[in-house]
Amino acid sequence: MARLKQKIGEILVGMKKVTPPQVEQAVAHARKAGKRTGESLVELELCGEEDVSKALAMQFGLEYVEISKGLFAPGAMSLIPDKLIKRFEILPLAQENGKLKVIIWDPLDLDTLDLLRFQCGVADIQPVLAPRSRIKAFIEKSLDSPEASLDELSRSLDASVDHSLDRDVQGKKKTASADDSDAPIIKLINIIITEAVRGRASDIHIEPMSDRVQVRYRIDGVCLPREQIPKRMQGAVTTRLKIMSGIDIAEKRVPQDGRIKLRIDGSDIDFRVSACPAVHGESIVLRILRPDSVRIGLNSLGFMEDDYETFQKIIKRPNGIFLVTGPTGSGKTTTLYAALQELNRPDKKIITAEDPVEYNFPGMNQCQVRDDIGLTFDKILRAMLRQAPNIILVGEIRDLAVGEIAIQAALTGHLVFSTLHTNDAPSAITRLIDMGIKPFLVASSIQAIMAQRLVRMICNECREVDPSPDPFLLRMCGFKLEQIEGKPIYKGRGCSRCNNSGYRGRKGIFEMLQMNHELRELAFKRAPVNLIRKAARASGSRTLLEDGQRKILMGWTTPEEIARITQAEGIIAEEESAAAPT
Repeated sequence: MARLKQKIGEILVGMKKVTPPQVEQAVAHARKAGKRTGESLVELELCGEEDVSKALAMQFGLEYVEISKGLFAPGAMSLIPDKLIKRFEILPLAQENGKLKVIIWDPLDLDTLDLLRFQCGVADIQPVLAPRSRIKAFIEKSLDSPEASLDELSRSLDASVDHSLDRDVQGKKKTASADDSDAPIIKLINIIITEAVRGRASDIHIEPMSDRVQVRYRIDGVCLPREQIPKRMQGAVTTRLKIMSGIDIAEKRVPQDGRIKLRIDGSDIDFRVSACPAVHGESIVLRILRPDSVRIGLNSLGFMEDDYETFQKIIKRPNGIFLVTGPTGSGKTTTLYAALQELNRPDKKIITAEDPVEYNFPGMNQCQVRDDIGLTFDKILRAMLRQAPNIILVGEIRDLAVGEIAIQAALTGHLVFSTLHTNDAPSAITRLIDMGIKPFLVASSIQAIMAQRLVRMICNECREVDPSPDPFLLRMCGFKLEQIEGKPIYKGRGCSRCNNSGYRGRKGIFEMLQMNHELRELAFKRAPVNLIRKAARASGSRTLLEDGQRKILMGWTTPEEIARITQAEGIIAEEESAAAPT
């Protein structure tokens, strides 16, 4: 009788990469999403893609390989047409004794192997396995990359920029030829944008300095220098980006905004462009807006199980205000969009007022604020209330007028979502009162407030136990010795998948404050924020730091990252005072 193959979950449990409950979670997710268990394990970030590929290789008795340039035989890439390599995401490795060795990522894709036998005229194909992302990255680098890299292109442009402009014998500039001048600049801008999108950047910063133009990509919330463009190309680069984004190229004295829409690697990507005058010229920032980034669902935001259940209950309430607070770039919009998608049903009418509308969603009525024609937040909100909505999203409560209308909407039976710029959840109550909103309105309308930050997650491919975590950083994160004794603290070693940073991707840390009778009384009495915070803690609310501690102990992130984002108040001062002589 034939021996049954082990399931991939069983293999990964045997490899000690996942636990049986995690496999059960992935199987349930796979059934719901119509995916395979391995894909779900990676999507839920329970396991690395490399581990899944190794488990598949064991399951099907195939060889697993690490992709590198030295792995391929000379001329191997010419064994299969480029069109087939890109279409099926495969890599030819070598051909020996009539056998074609091919790197694949899906051992069940027998149709592709049959097609290769027919197209390449080879009867025997020997498949080996590697992660899909590694195969894709190698294909992009080998086949899709431009003739010159960004570094080489900028250097060559610096050397040849004088030739791309027609000059007369006196050296005076004439009109630039489109063929000579525009093409290199277009190529440079396309490389910068494509490289940023493929590198998971959220922003592209093009910043003029006194002697150069600095290009930086913001990846996982951290700015990384990429390239220095020669100063003489500054005008051409700025003009090209302004033309692409529909910005007035003649206006250089005031800030301007625009948008670009491009198709990159089969996906439509929007870019929100901001041009701001600076000392050495206009600084340009491109915010990369990926539709998939706000469609990740509530499960992927980083909630612990108890916070997730609380969040679900709050957003299902029929009326009241739910506020999400935090600084710019803390993921507030993504959280609110995830909540709206959960509620977006045919029987619910959802209207949003945003400045600007960054992502379009079917089934929602999204209104763009336009201050230049008087279409402000408060005017849109007043019009919304005549549209009989069930749910309202206000991009941000900025002033008294917007706050009062939002509260009025909540008190008249609408569920209102909005954001506020405060450091923590209790501060939002005092912030609204300071705006001029009457305390009894704040106390009666707010259902819950959630503060959040985004922290980088340890890369799944290179995560390992930190043998000697820094005790100072652990104290900065508010840990006491008994909390971490005998518990592993993890870090990222650094690998090619995470660009040797040790981190890949971000998730939230949260502080959830649900209003209760005591908190409403404190808000009504204009109590100071320290008393509100104390009452919130007494009612079971966790701080951002405490949620960060949980995620350190679960191996999601590192003490360095939590200390960078949020620190325990007064820890250093207390230690210094304790150490000081009396």
